[in-house]
Amino acid sequence: MNLKGLKKLISDDKIKKIIFAAGIAGILLIFLSSFIKLPDNKNSNTVSDYKDQIQTSITEMLNKIEGVGKCSVLLTIENSVEDVYLENSSTKTKEIEPVIRGVVVACGGGDDPIVVERVNEIVTKALNISSAKVCVTKLK
Repeated sequence: MNLKGLKKLISDDKIKKIIFAAGIAGILLIFLSSFIKLPDNKNSNTVSDYKDQIQTSITEMLNKIEGVGKCSVLLTIENSVEDVYLENSSTKTKEIEPVIRGVVVACGGGDDPIVVERVNEIVTKALNISSAKVCVTKLK
């Protein structure tokens, strides 16, 4: 299309109205998008889900260890999931997982010092926490 044809097309009132309406619609959509929050497609876990998942994983692992017997695990969390954004932006750069404050393990072999040491070592290494945050006791 040459320059004359383009000028003729732009000078047509019908085309001007369509371009104007499309521009207004675009501005309106941009404005409305700031009020509408669409759910993230990624699998975003809540703190409760995170806690339950870890408790289940540790319980399943400990149930496989000789001498532990039946066990129950309680996990305490210090904070919630934290999202980190670029300064003055809505661009998310990373997600900080909750901090584990402590773990209590009640197990059938909790009165045996060797079992207590094994459980303590497994939990501290699996969760990357100090042994001061782990309590192993006998299950009633």
